[in-house]
Amino acid sequence: MRKLTYFIACSLDGFIGDPSGDATAMLRFVDEEYLAFLRSEYPETLPTHGRRALGLGDLENKRFDTIIQGRGSYDLALKEGVTSPYAHLREYVASRTLTESPDANVEIIGDDLVAKVRELKAEDGQFGIYLCGGSQIAGELLDEIDELVIKTYPIVYGTGMPMFGSDSAVTEFTLDAVRTFGNGAVVRTYSRKR
Repeated sequence: MRKLTYFIACSLDGFIGDPSGDATAMLRFVDEEYLAFLRSEYPETLPTHGRRALGLGDLENKRFDTIIQGRGSYDLALKEGVTSPYAHLREYVASRTLTESPDANVEIIGDDLVAKVRELKAEDGQFGIYLCGGSQIAGELLDEIDELVIKTYPIVYGTGMPMFGSDSAVTEFTLDAVRTFGNGAVVRTYSRKR
């Protein structure tokens, strides 16, 4: 069974962006030390166009071969003219409003997201599934999430988009690892307690 990993950035107060979902305030924490960590541990989480710009286009995937993201996350790339932001992965976008994909590499999941994720998790393979965001689909998929990788940046939004955007039951995870960085960022990894 393949793992679904919610790999997400958040503020100290647990928001993945401001009320509109804008998370650009967190970008300033992607310094050399932090980028080296991403490059060595989670290279596939760097968008394809970003990898190319950094001269990292040939990095091999280490953990994931598939990505699922919500329409809001995908729209960030579309606004920049990028129709396949993670071309080095099999891409899925969960959307009830986007009916046709603007790119052959991107499949739209319009109905029954949970069933599609269960199908993907049941596939054979050495790599897992990267849940990129956003808040609403993370809430919808909470029961399917096997691992959390939470990149916490030393800022407070005060209000904004929560990590999980729907009501859910108490769900327990076990802390597996903590990594700290000189810029104040902390990456915590949790596995689901089953």
